[in-house]
Amino acid sequence: MFSSKLVTKIHKEIIKNTGGSYGIRNKEALEGSLKIPFQTFDNKELYPSIEEKAAKLLESIIKNHPFVDGNKRTGYVLLKIFLEEHNREIKASEKEKYEFIMDIAKGKISYQNIVKWIKEHTE
Repeated sequence: MFSSKLVTKIHKEIIKNTGGSYGIRNKEALEGSLKIPFQTFDNKELYPSIEEKAAKLLESIIKNHPFVDGNKRTGYVLLKIFLEEHNREIKASEKEKYEFIMDIAKGKISYQNIVKWIKEHTE
């Protein structure tokens, strides 16, 4: 699980390197977004697979909008890091990745389809 301190540092680097406004818009939304993928109920993980956790992390950062700017970029970088930590790599063109992230942000893709996309585009 990522700490909010680490994610804030990652976000700051993203803004520094790609432009935009740095800052946390909602600290509770950030902390919640980082915890959601690891939630349990009745001692059972709500998101048991790596792909499900990755999808929920990405979706939560993008939809909860915890940062002033750069939420989609930060969400994608966290997705990539999380998958790499589990020996998985995204295999998709830049256009496919861009459209995937934008579709999430526009609400055009459901959580289940985010999981499906990740499964289909990782190895």
